Amino acid sequence: MDDLHIAPGPGNPHGLTIAAAELTERFSRASGPGGQGVNTTDSRVQLAINLATCTAFTPTQRTRVLRNLASRVSDGAIVSVSAQNERSQYRNRVSARENLADLIRTALMPPPPGRRPTRPTRGSIRRRLAAKRRRSDIKRLRARPTSTH
Repeated sequence: MDDLHIAPGPGNPHGLTIAAAELTERFSRASGPGGQGVNTTDSRVQLAINLATCTAFTPTQRTRVLRNLASRVSDGAIVSVSAQNERSQYRNRVSARENLADLIRTALMPPPPGRRPTRPTRGSIRRRLAAKRRRSDIKRLRARPTSTH
């Protein structure tokens, strides 16, 4: 297959190309659809990349990807993605590559800016208290009338 292309985005302004030689593909029998060939074709694809030795990342990108994909990293910085939704091995290979590209693209994004704590405005406090007063009046008017003798 071809190289893996990752589109430009936040944290990755020029895009990224990972050589096909740095990707590891394994094939096995899928548990999903397959018809008559379900027991004979190895249509599930597991795509893995070793982040520690991949030459496509800058050091900053590598640390960001390793930090953001820490739950998926095992065995010396290998990220694995599998696909088995299609009947065709080729389509599963394409799907696995798209999934890996999306995963890396989102992992390369910088963290969002921190929240600046703010206080509610005087008008919003007044509106909230007025709404609570109205609601309280509605519920008070629903109460059973008391008999006066």
